[in-house]
Amino acid sequence: MGTIDDYLSGLTPADRAAIDRVYAVARQEVPDAEQGKGYGMPALVHGGKALLSVMRAKKHIGIYPFSPDAVSAVAGLLERHPGVSVDKGTIRFQPEHPIPSDVLEALVRARLSQIDGA
Repeated sequence: MGTIDDYLSGLTPADRAAIDRVYAVARQEVPDAEQGKGYGMPALVHGGKALLSVMRAKKHIGIYPFSPDAVSAVAGLLERHPGVSVDKGTIRFQPEHPIPSDVLEALVRARLSQIDGA
């Protein structure tokens, strides 16, 4: 798999817009993040470590911050959000039920503090 840009180019317009929005919020929080890979997936990378990946799966879009603790930090904010499910290291959603920007910002900040604190 190539870069985020390569990955986005192969998606449907709805999926591309939903995934690009997550990356855009992450880039606002971490402007120096670069495109790279994490666990073989296109990802934003900060300080040489994977910050966040967003991928289309068969039945959902998954956000992978490479940290169960980062997911736990925002899980409570998503409990009643329609069309969203949270697992140990993943947040799943549908394009018609986007994750609120403030939750994405909190997720990225949680992962960023782990990377910067390591």
